[in-house]
Amino acid sequence: MIDLHVHTTASDGQYTPSEIVEKAYEKKLSLIAITDHDTTEGLEEGEKKAKELGILFVRGIEISINRPGCEFHLLGLGLKSNSDSLKKLTSGVLSNRTLRNEEILQKLKSKGIKLDLETLQKDFSNTVIGRPHIAEELVKMKIVKTRQQAFDQYLAKGRSCYVDMKGADFNEAIQSINDSGGVPVLAHPMSLFLSWSKMPDFIKDLKDRGLKGLEAYHPGARRAECYRLDELARSLGLFITAGSDFHGEKIRFDRKLGHTCKDKKIDDSFWFNELLPALAKK
Repeated sequence: MIDLHVHTTASDGQYTPSEIVEKAYEKKLSLIAITDHDTTEGLEEGEKKAKELGILFVRGIEISINRPGCEFHLLGLGLKSNSDSLKKLTSGVLSNRTLRNEEILQKLKSKGIKLDLETLQKDFSNTVIGRPHIAEELVKMKIVKTRQQAFDQYLAKGRSCYVDMKGADFNEAIQSINDSGGVPVLAHPMSLFLSWSKMPDFIKDLKDRGLKGLEAYHPGARRAECYRLDELARSLGLFITAGSDFHGEKIRFDRKLGHTCKDKKIDDSFWFNELLPALAKK
């Protein structure tokens, strides 16, 4: 098995980069891609541990793209460097994340819940702070019993303390991934919340602007949706990836390393037949 979409404590995952590679080794994965949100901070540590354990390591990132009302994320897989354009882009997105966090905290304050950014930065150092960390603090403060309750009551879209995320420009994200020697892949397309009548034209436009791959297999999609995305990607000439989007059992207990939609094992054909040929063209 392999996994092309995994998160660590460098963003909102449960395990450090070294720990996640060790877990992959224990589960007999032959390849793992670390794709933290808007940061490459965990890649050096993860790659070092992968070399120690003899696991193939794919340097990656998951970039938040600006599109209100949905989760529009772009994976950059096979990064060879951290280009100046990628550094500039992630710096801008992280600044937007900070502003978003401050807005969320203000909304919580209006409800009598006092939580400040300094506390979050102290409790979650060396990470990209976001809603999962705010949810964890609300549990710690005994405002809610679980992280899920924090989302359901305050932080999820449509709830009283939700604030839209302002991400990167798509074209700039494509360029920064290319500049870093990687290939751009649309993550979990179903999170765009597009109807099937609109999906083909939307993704074709992204391909025309530089998109190379599609994450057709993701645990957030139904099996039939994955097959349909697979077919759509092939019709557009995009290569196909699969990932678990694993963050850790305490964060998403329903997701497992090396498995994607409906517990489907992610076999190495997604590396040898899809991603590796795409990287070879760089």
